[in-house]
Amino acid sequence: MEILNLSLPAVNRFASNYLEQAADIQTFFHYRYNQISDDQDRLTELKNRRFPREKLTEHIRGFMKGYPSSKAVEKSFEKLLNPESVVVIGGQQAGILTGPLYSIHKVISIIKLAEQKERQLGVPVIPVFWIAGEDHDFQEVNHVFVPVDKRVDKWIYPEKVFQKKMVSDIHLDKDICLAWVQNVIENFGETNHTNKLIAFAEEQISKSVTFVDFFANIVMEMFKDYGLLIIDSGDRLFRQIQKEFLTEQIIHHNSITYSLLKQQNEISQKGYPITIEANERAANLFYYDERLNERILLEYNLETDRFVGKSGSISLTKDELMEIAGTEPEKLSNNVVTRPLMQELLFPTIAFIAGPGEISYWAELKLVFELFNMKMPPIVPRLNITFLDRSIETDLDELNLSLSTVLTKGSSKEKEQFLDSVKDKEAEDLFLAAKEQLTSQYRLIEAKTVKLDKGLLPLLKKNEIKLIKELEFMQKKLEDSVKLKYDVILNKFNRVDLSLRPDGFPQERTWNIFYYLNQYGLDLIRNIMELSFEFDGRHKIIKM
Repeated sequence: MEILNLSLPAVNRFASNYLEQAADIQTFFHYRYNQISDDQDRLTELKNRRFPREKLTEHIRGFMKGYPSSKAVEKSFEKLLNPESVVVIGGQQAGILTGPLYSIHKVISIIKLAEQKERQLGVPVIPVFWIAGEDHDFQEVNHVFVPVDKRVDKWIYPEKVFQKKMVSDIHLDKDICLAWVQNVIENFGETNHTNKLIAFAEEQISKSVTFVDFFANIVMEMFKDYGLLIIDSGDRLFRQIQKEFLTEQIIHHNSITYSLLKQQNEISQKGYPITIEANERAANLFYYDERLNERILLEYNLETDRFVGKSGSISLTKDELMEIAGTEPEKLSNNVVTRPLMQELLFPTIAFIAGPGEISYWAELKLVFELFNMKMPPIVPRLNITFLDRSIETDLDELNLSLSTVLTKGSSKEKEQFLDSVKDKEAEDLFLAAKEQLTSQYRLIEAKTVKLDKGLLPLLKKNEIKLIKELEFMQKKLEDSVKLKYDVILNKFNRVDLSLRPDGFPQERTWNIFYYLNQYGLDLIRNIMELSFEFDGRHKIIKM
């Protein structure tokens, strides 16, 4: 196993320019992600702020009590209590079987950067993964993609959730979940590792009550030896630590929205698209309605001076909302604007690990942070990783394909060029000539039909179309015959795309880690973690 570094463009222009540290981008951030001097400045800033370390440690320890643990995890708890310590943090939704690969890449990024920063800065650094359990979009976490018959197939977890429940509140039916997971793994194809992997999944399911539990058990079993701490933003007890900060957000809700919109305007003026949907009415908080069992986004109605839900079922004064924040904070949760703010109020963050989309939307929050007399942490792009199987590497070589090109565009263009090169041009010309002659003759017949019986024109047109289709059918059969002759080569093109650019998307946004655990075994994560990674913005190719 080795790493190859490639310079590839990010999935959006803003993130690409950020990786290059473009001057017009840097004005939207407080720190550069790749400068030790900026890290030192960040340490100085953090020393002048206070964090609820004891409450935070107590809560995380309690939350993680039922999950796989290790001496390294205990060491991280001790570090978090140290007033000199800092964290590297990042988060993701609790996808079934951990969701797309980039979720695992983010965990790897958090741990490896924490190790690196601890060596560089000489202070304790703790890796923290923030599970976005308060999110209510079940459709984003309830599926995996499976390669079936040389194509990408979406497999949806069969349990239905009709309310806008937080993912933290969605319970697993263990029998349904186990049967579905077994089916997924078995469809990856039987290997020497399949039975162990099914047993591994069964163990995690047996210990899990909710979607978040299932996600957390898998992640901690894979990464417990690296001191990873996890937190669930949907945990109601976690909200108890947030009372004071929730109250501040309510008090300053208008200023938060104004700061966001002002920053967005500055970004727009430089020609970049806006990521966060917002308007002047945004309150940037959700309210959990127990009657509806749903999480409702609040807006502020200036005319009535009340916070209301879009459904019209919620209407609260500022005092009532502040009372809820103080006595029942579990009824409130943050949106995309205030979640980063809450994270930074709670944790002494030396670096936030971000995907391309997160880089874009954090840029819109600079003035929001300044409103609370804080700076955003260094935003470090997560590791972009592609697994390159030896057989796929062989296919690339034999097809003379550029790895960089395939990773960014796929191989469809090269495949079409190959097909064009092996086509029988004479046969293609004969069919083209036959269709032209047929069309020409039918124009003559059409002119005669107009004179003899106009009523037959529709039948004539139908007859012409039928004959053209017969010619095209025969032409396709001959083309298929040529493709069959070169089936071995065409299958190589298909294998390359299915592995590296499935359905035209990056591997990490499609495939799931369990596919690779089935191929290479449960030691895969340990082997990856033994590698050295540079946080230099380049794409990491891990040769398997």
